Amino acid sequence: MIRFFTVFFVLCGTTLSGLHAQTISKKFSAESEFTSNCEGPAVDKDGNVYAVNFARDGTIAIMNQRGKTSFFVTLPKGSTGNGIRFGDKNTFYVADFTGHNILKVNLITRDITVVANEPKMNQPNDLAITAKGLMFCSDPNWKESTGQIWLVTPDGKTTLAAENMGTTNGIDVSPDEKTLYVNESVQRNVWAFDLSPEGKLTNKRLIHQFADGGMDGMRCDVQGNLYIARHGKGEVAVLSPEGKVIQTIQTIGKKVSNICFGGKNGKTCYITLQDRGCLETFKAKTAGREWAMMKSFSAVK
Repeated sequence: MIRFFTVFFVLCGTTLSGLHAQTISKKFSAESEFTSNCEGPAVDKDGNVYAVNFARDGTIAIMNQRGKTSFFVTLPKGSTGNGIRFGDKNTFYVADFTGHNILKVNLITRDITVVANEPKMNQPNDLAITAKGLMFCSDPNWKESTGQIWLVTPDGKTTLAAENMGTTNGIDVSPDEKTLYVNESVQRNVWAFDLSPEGKLTNKRLIHQFADGGMDGMRCDVQGNLYIARHGKGEVAVLSPEGKVIQTIQTIGKKVSNICFGGKNGKTCYITLQDRGCLETFKAKTAGREWAMMKSFSAVK
């Protein structure tokens, strides 16, 4: 979260110097429905889209697949949501950057519980979850331009997984769950770690550094490509697993803050835009990793 968001819908193909394809996003929800902290987003098993800070900070909205928005829930006093991730078909988790919590929201009852509270967290920003429920939380310190990564186990235990980093922001795991990716907004770096089944991070390596602009939320598709919200640049950059830019999606707004995959086949991308206070959309070529994981949850009766 730097405070940027974007949504992708259709692929309008032009070629940038023969290097990578370019796409343009389309409007999805009405402008100015969300605050300048518009973030999230996440898609449930029925295709509904959720995003935080609807009308005022501390709320979560739900949107149908046509972009109609309505109030869903208010977070506890002192809490403000940022990244959202589904852990199973009826539960999503929220990074609470003002309350230093990881919150759990029951989709059916709308009950909210604190999964983890870690006083040593700076500002929980975004989340990545494995199929077995291991959760990684990016945790930037904007004042000091530093950051860290936390591991949260299903029982709520928090462990510092990586420290002495820049402003950690967008975060996700690869489809085979053997790699964790995280970006640093201010430093414009994208890092990869080897990820063990127990959640240990090793072999930190730089896979890409942007020359300008910021970075915010980030998601993997099922082929391992990274979709990165470029806050302030008005685009989403798609990187190969090796870190090569293979596609750029131009957005209507400039402050793209986060992204998720949804739609009938998992190839509809939704992005949050903080300067427009709404979501945009575009069509990806490949389904999202988290969407595929959600479908596997939904297949379990």
